[in-house]
Amino acid sequence: MTQPVARELYRMTTPYGSRRDAFAHALGDGVAVIPAARHASRNADTEYEYRQNSDFYYLTGFTEPEAVLVLAPRNEKEPSVLFLRERDPEAEIWTGRRVGVEAAPGQFGVTAAYPIAELPKRLPDLLVGSPALYYGLGVNDEMDRTVITAVKAARHTVRRGGTAPRSYVEPGNILHEMRLHKSDDEIALMRRAAAASRAGHEAAMRATRPGLWEYELEAIIEYEYRAAGAQDVAYPSIVAGGSNATILHYNTNRDRLRDGDLVLVDSGAEVDLYASDVTRTWPVSGRFTPEQRAIYDLVLRAQVAGIEEVRPGRPVDAYHRAAVRTLTEGLRDLGLLSGAIDEIIEKEEYSKFYPHRTGHYIGIDVHDVGRYTEAEKTFRKFEPGMVVTVEPGLYVRPDADVPDRWKGIGVRIEDDILCTAGEPENLTGDIPKDVDALEAIVGSGVLVRSVT
Repeated sequence: MTQPVARELYRMTTPYGSRRDAFAHALGDGVAVIPAARHASRNADTEYEYRQNSDFYYLTGFTEPEAVLVLAPRNEKEPSVLFLRERDPEAEIWTGRRVGVEAAPGQFGVTAAYPIAELPKRLPDLLVGSPALYYGLGVNDEMDRTVITAVKAARHTVRRGGTAPRSYVEPGNILHEMRLHKSDDEIALMRRAAAASRAGHEAAMRATRPGLWEYELEAIIEYEYRAAGAQDVAYPSIVAGGSNATILHYNTNRDRLRDGDLVLVDSGAEVDLYASDVTRTWPVSGRFTPEQRAIYDLVLRAQVAGIEEVRPGRPVDAYHRAAVRTLTEGLRDLGLLSGAIDEIIEKEEYSKFYPHRTGHYIGIDVHDVGRYTEAEKTFRKFEPGMVVTVEPGLYVRPDADVPDRWKGIGVRIEDDILCTAGEPENLTGDIPKDVDALEAIVGSGVLVRSVT
């Protein structure tokens, strides 16, 4: 298969070529340099598992390290160039197969590919003719030096006439707005991540019983993710029993689950680098106490109110405001707050029990990119293709100034919501969250344990 035919087939069967074309069109006469993620050391000679840079992956689908994508739309011969590692049979024995330079154009649809070692030599020529360089400074010092040196060389080349970059522009100004609006391909991956998350959460619910360790639930959840086809978790799993649930980012996961407590699980699967983000809270013994049920029902009502606001034309903070009002009214009804609702909200007195926002964008990154506000700090409007989490919660810390029966209760409920042209679509809505469904499934499975 010739390279031009391979590239055309690539564009017809994958989204990456069309994304690069759209990004390149927005660059105008500029040049973009998008590096892959670096390896990160864990300790000594051990590295963390490699995870590709989200912007680089969005434009290439390439998952190897030590790579750089250069888009130079004015360059008729080589408008898209991928620099990457060469094939190395000896290295591949240790760390796995590489795509290699020769196969890259046909496999990834770029017009040219070169060894990564040639980047410093070839980059200056790719910059000539462009007034602006789209590159994110300050992330990778070594790459910064390579790019700045190349810019100086390009400027030296054109000193008697011609154009070279005179300004640096953050590529996210364009790229992150593209990533904010999810394509059908991206939504399909997020559905797969949601399905894997459902498998993990339901398995954890079935296995839950007093005496289990938090880390045992974590292991059950993440095993099911892998069994369902997910490659990884989207973020470190939170499994918080009892008052641990009042710690928002608790992830120690080393305590036992106790009879009469709730357990809060905030965990999501990742499929082809696309995330899900799900939180469920359920009773360890399978039945809510009256106080737990009251808090849980209130959080669930707030989530329903928030999801209703994820519609085209509504401000992206509308679902937070709806959830806050519902929670505030409920807290006053329960006697945990007092006063006029509007005054409580204005003074943010509810934040004693609800200190965070109601959600965030989600996509390749769990907290995905994209602006929340427009000019003069007004919130932008929802548009079809945006995906957000809706995750209200209430956290009554053990030292809170409330009657003892409420202390130590932490509840959060979180789903991933797609804004469509009509009704909001809950991508993770099949994961049980109604009280009757939770009480039916919790503890219903056979637990096989290797430790006591």
